[in-house]
Amino acid sequence: MDERVPGPIWRVTGDLLTGEPLASGAVDGPLAGVRVAVKDLFAIAGQQIGAGNPDWLAEAPVQERNAWAVQALLDAGAQVTGLAQTDELAFSLNGTNRHYGTPPNGAAPGRITGGSSNGPASAVSLNLVDLGLGTDTAGSVRVPASHCGLYGLRPTHGAVRSDGLLALAASFDTIGWFARDPELLERAGDVLLPPGDADLPLSFVIAEDVLALAEPATRASFETACEALTPMRRIESLMGGRLEEWFAAFRSVQGDEAWQQHGAWIEAHPGSLGPGVMARFALGRDLKPQDLDTGKRILDEARETLHSAIQPGTVLLLPAATAPAPHVDLDPAAMDAYRFQTLRLTCLASIAGLPAVVMPHLRVDGLPVGLCAIGARGTDRSLLRLASRTGKPAPGQT
Repeated sequence: MDERVPGPIWRVTGDLLTGEPLASGAVDGPLAGVRVAVKDLFAIAGQQIGAGNPDWLAEAPVQERNAWAVQALLDAGAQVTGLAQTDELAFSLNGTNRHYGTPPNGAAPGRITGGSSNGPASAVSLNLVDLGLGTDTAGSVRVPASHCGLYGLRPTHGAVRSDGLLALAASFDTIGWFARDPELLERAGDVLLPPGDADLPLSFVIAEDVLALAEPATRASFETACEALTPMRRIESLMGGRLEEWFAAFRSVQGDEAWQQHGAWIEAHPGSLGPGVMARFALGRDLKPQDLDTGKRILDEARETLHSAIQPGTVLLLPAATAPAPHVDLDPAAMDAYRFQTLRLTCLASIAGLPAVVMPHLRVDGLPVGLCAIGARGTDRSLLRLASRTGKPAPGQT
């Protein structure tokens, strides 16, 4: 079988039988020999960006140079095994691509990986690679990390250069990564992140209105996982009863930016997108100007609230997803309900542009769920150090 034929995990690879990478890195460096799966939104010299859609791929130009993040990893000695699949134009949180299929979840067989960084997360969970390079706009690193029992980082918005990345919604897009162990996650951060304080003293906060978004079994596991984290304080409300208002505003502004980015191509290729993805783009297409203005104002207020609550040294703890990964064949209506509820958790860091690390510290019915820690802007390295200090093998790993 030609492993370069598109499938659920890979869009294109090097020679998986001989170990020849798709892109070779430096002979030595801090990531020497680390195998990387790159989400198919990043430019790799000599390759096309497929963006999870065969019609997009058919017209995509061959890239002349590597994306900044890819080049940084190669310069540090990493080897790119291949370009891994993504949801169509990265506008989903489920990881179920109608064209290429659903990549397997190494930590929870028969369940979704989560999207849109589904291919890299699958490859890491199956030990096909060591590191996965993805993107997180509304949770697309954090949710796959949670579903697949991995460590994952969504950095501070703008902390990692996005040159050579196909955008979705630039106000929220970030470049993030996965690993099975926190030490490698932190080493990748040393390569990709700007300088920062890794030893910032941390205190922890749990907000009851945020925690209430998770299912009861997830909340119970979360409480157990948080027992060792001190100093800890609890507050009744982070969002002041405005979650639904914030969430609607986030969806509106994200949808508008996504339509501005890709609307012309979508209109020129009717029928190319699956119905769920198309519905999300249509939200942005049909948005009224006054509703967009209102959404932007609400998000400005939400950011102010979140930045005030999460000061440097303060870490908000929450489940990374409301529950374990759903079954692949879950009823579409139930899958959408799960997606919307999890988005209510993940939109907080996205709205505020804050860094968030996911640690595979929760178990619900034998399945992984991530513990998420959101820090203040620029405290990415302290979150990575937190993950290393509280680290333990990801579920199913030794």
